[in-house]
Amino acid sequence: MTNGTSRMTQAKIGELIHLSEPRIVFGYNQPMADPRDGITLFGPFSRDKIEGQINVGIIGPESPRRRLLTYLKTIHEPMFGVEPDVARPYFPGLEAAFNISVNFNNIKEIDVPDQDINKYIHYTDGHQRVYNLVNLYADRLLQYQREEEMLVPVWFVIIPESVYVHGRPKSKAAPSKTNVRIGLRKEDRSPKLPFLFEELNRLKDAYLYEVHFHNQLKAKLLTEKIVTQIVRESKIAYHELWTSASQIKAEEKFDTAKAWNISTSLYYKSGGLPWVLADARERVSYLGLVFKKIDTEETNRNACCAAQMFLNSGDGLVFRGNIGPWYNPETKQFHLSRDDALQLISKALETFKQKDHNHQYPEEVFIHARTYFDEDEWSGFSEAAKDKSRIIGIRITDQSGVKLYRDLSFPIPRGSALILDESKAFLWTRGYIPRIRTVLGLETPNPLSIEIARGIGDIKSVCRDIMSLTKLNYNSCLIADGLPVTLRFANSIGEILTAGPERENEILPFKHYI
Repeated sequence: MTNGTSRMTQAKIGELIHLSEPRIVFGYNQPMADPRDGITLFGPFSRDKIEGQINVGIIGPESPRRRLLTYLKTIHEPMFGVEPDVARPYFPGLEAAFNISVNFNNIKEIDVPDQDINKYIHYTDGHQRVYNLVNLYADRLLQYQREEEMLVPVWFVIIPESVYVHGRPKSKAAPSKTNVRIGLRKEDRSPKLPFLFEELNRLKDAYLYEVHFHNQLKAKLLTEKIVTQIVRESKIAYHELWTSASQIKAEEKFDTAKAWNISTSLYYKSGGLPWVLADARERVSYLGLVFKKIDTEETNRNACCAAQMFLNSGDGLVFRGNIGPWYNPETKQFHLSRDDALQLISKALETFKQKDHNHQYPEEVFIHARTYFDEDEWSGFSEAAKDKSRIIGIRITDQSGVKLYRDLSFPIPRGSALILDESKAFLWTRGYIPRIRTVLGLETPNPLSIEIARGIGDIKSVCRDIMSLTKLNYNSCLIADGLPVTLRFANSIGEILTAGPERENEILPFKHYI
């Protein structure tokens, strides 16, 4: 592998440096480091664009829907932790923090009968069990979207614990004397060999989907652009559902964090931007490559490819590429063909141009991946960007074998970077954070291995960008994440895109996948 040449501007080879906590911008263009501080003091970045009452929908069984309604009313009021904790600050309330409120006079509710859920959780075949559980929600949401006139920007999907427990890849049927053994043998599941009876053919549909409630539901709703927020009943009503005092006490510590997370996600999925990067460079785009094997067999090479593109505003878009033999079982790496690489980057560049106020291509595109880029792949990227943008390929991997210790009570601070050479560095995106007086991640944090694998760049600037991208997870309200958003959701997006039959999806905002 021939790496691109890079240049050093400030950092010296072998030098241990510290990058300050990146700032993000809130209402009135005020920068802060912690999103909870910024929103509490100044409100969200797009406070003047998204405000007032928000229409939402709730789908689920009657009892969980009632509990979710109660919870949504609760988060409109200030919420304090059971004990003072600077790492888990109080929540000022949805309206006070985000300048929005749920329109409780116009909530659309859709019932999912308990008896139907109780029927399907006893199906012993995992494909049939999850397929039917998902359809209880998906069919009703799709029907509403096609037939009703009232727009619902965000649907809360409230699931009882039984759906969560029995709707995952390795879950089993709920124990019962009446377990239902409906399914097909593996050799009979091919859609290319239809049965004479339509009832048996309908059973085959279940085997086209992944055995995962969350991913399958998101995949089925992409075509109609239905935005959802999936909520476990036990996480918002544990006082009513649990009897163990120790369990309840342990869960109470997260009450304010859950209120922050759900409120931030609701604001973002309603069309708002909670915050943006303070030091975002104009006309720079970050692209995270997503790969997911189609078949679990190691020797199968077919995989789905996609890309997450993040604009300098902070918002993201997801592009689906083609399915092809991208997986190499010998190297256990994914690589695109030249033509498919060209097609994927061309789509990203044209979309950036459409979103840009001046209708220009980005000056720089940083492609983030967990593997190196091979010659054919990079040739396609380069051809797509020729005379348009400068592209730089960045390889980012977890480096569990490297530790740094210091003779103090707390471990190495987040933002520490060890410059290895002109194109490589170890970057600690996890570590001690003075603002919250605790450690993000493990007690002895592991760094990310950062490498400029292709193109020309400054390793210190690359590390600084990656630090900034750890602050763009709008699905949570944290001071930072351990991974840049370009890779943080790569696995889950790939799983959603491959959770059902292959179909051509539009370029959709990031909010449809989280």
